[in-house]
Amino acid sequence: MTNDSVAPRESARPAARSAADAEADVVVVGGGGAGLPAALFSRWLGNEVVLLEKAAELGGTAKKAAFWYWVPNNEAMRALGIEDRFEDFLRYVARLSQPTRYDPARADAGLSEWELSMVRAIYDSAAPAAELLRDRGALTYRHCPDVPDYWSQLPEDKAPTGRVLVPADARESMSDGGVCAVRQMSAAAERDGVDVRTGHRVQRLILDGGRVAGVEATTAGGRTVRVLARKGVVFATGGFTHDDELRRDHLSVPAYRGCAASTNEGDFVRIAAGVGAQLGNMNYAWMCPVPLERSGRPDLVGMFSVAGDSTIFVDRHGRRVANEKMPYNEAAQTFFQWDPAEGGYPNLVLVQIWDQRSQDHSASDEYGRLIVPPGADDSHVIRADTLEELTERIRERLAANAGRTGGFTLADDFAANLPATIERFNGFARAGKDADFARGETPIELVFNGPVKDEPGRANPTMWPISDTGPYYAALVTGGTLDTKGGPRTDADGRVLDDLGEPIPGLFGVGNCVASVSGRAYWAGGATLGPILAFAHRAASAVDRAAVPA
Repeated sequence: MTNDSVAPRESARPAARSAADAEADVVVVGGGGAGLPAALFSRWLGNEVVLLEKAAELGGTAKKAAFWYWVPNNEAMRALGIEDRFEDFLRYVARLSQPTRYDPARADAGLSEWELSMVRAIYDSAAPAAELLRDRGALTYRHCPDVPDYWSQLPEDKAPTGRVLVPADARESMSDGGVCAVRQMSAAAERDGVDVRTGHRVQRLILDGGRVAGVEATTAGGRTVRVLARKGVVFATGGFTHDDELRRDHLSVPAYRGCAASTNEGDFVRIAAGVGAQLGNMNYAWMCPVPLERSGRPDLVGMFSVAGDSTIFVDRHGRRVANEKMPYNEAAQTFFQWDPAEGGYPNLVLVQIWDQRSQDHSASDEYGRLIVPPGADDSHVIRADTLEELTERIRERLAANAGRTGGFTLADDFAANLPATIERFNGFARAGKDADFARGETPIELVFNGPVKDEPGRANPTMWPISDTGPYYAALVTGGTLDTKGGPRTDADGRVLDDLGEPIPGLFGVGNCVASVSGRAYWAGGATLGPILAFAHRAASAVDRAAVPA
């Protein structure tokens, strides 16, 4: 993938210290949901801070997100009397992140020493970070006391609601929280004297002996800029969603480009390799379903919420294979199931099908929903008056995208199976209980249901019978990355570790560009951003304590 508005990637081989164009106490690389708070926390500790952002504007992936942030034992929870003990929090996250090692009888719940330290850091520091941002007017929030965790039904989750915060000025649906958060933090950075430089792609580290002493960047115009850091460099450059080679080499599934900012190309993986950084969690990503035909587009928003009650997902045989309303990270796993007999991914592409009722009552331009209102981009939508005609148009659309899917096609029995699948679903919808996939039976599925037509007395708001008559609508859906969650491993203070587990002097990392302790799990809405704020706060404190070379 190329980004015409930024400089191309160059060799990441480190450079020796030489004459600089600028110098500061702290250099922050990346101006999104990790870089902005890291820069602010550093500045508030009295440091001179330069922030270098590759793109032409600040925000990164965070600007496209709802910006829920998941903060255990937050101040608002405590005020409501919601108990959120560390021991309970630990068991919840360990149960999901490392299920094969989870042991509730152990004080560490079965986690490694590194994992335990990182989980402890999230619990201890996410709330203070959120409060400091609020108190400084950089990220005011409102509490969402009723929003459940993604696995709130598990017995390990002793505080199933109350951990979610959102920017105070976000709309009621919370879908524009990222825009609001970036606006607030950017204004605070300008107000408080962070030297923000956009259009600067950091290419490599500058070394002074064994210490990271700064970075070299290239502007969009091709000029090389050297910026020295007296105390340290904090990378917050996002994952490698938009680097096809890194995704193929490291992810364990054939995930498509997702909704991360198009500048998220894994720069820090290559840059940190030059100083012997240890890598971790490279095989996992934050996942979500994505419309196949929009994958790779800069404006893509992942399907955080599947719209409609009279709607289903079907496979190439015309059969349902999953609960359409489950949390997006778990829904994405459906696409990557391997069939050893067939030698392929039979669910690589699923088809969302809905009727006129859902089109009329569930259209939305929020949360990446594919049922969109009039005037919105609907190029992904397939329309037909009958199911037979819809089948043929789906075949045609798949044929047009064969080069992106390895020639994925509908099976010969799709047309015969689809009416029976709809009839079976309709029976479940009338009864209010999905006997195949338990749709609508966990609290978070009701949160993600989206707008539907009110039906008094209905037992299950996530389901309604699909109409016997057209028109019908469809879209091609696959699995993609919200962003990846692997990279150089850090300690609990954001210090990048070498292959022996020792900190590399002067080098720090925060966010999706470094290894996440979450493993494969997605604990809750905002479980990316809450921990990121915690580690941004801790990294800023650690770099502030770093000794300034004589």
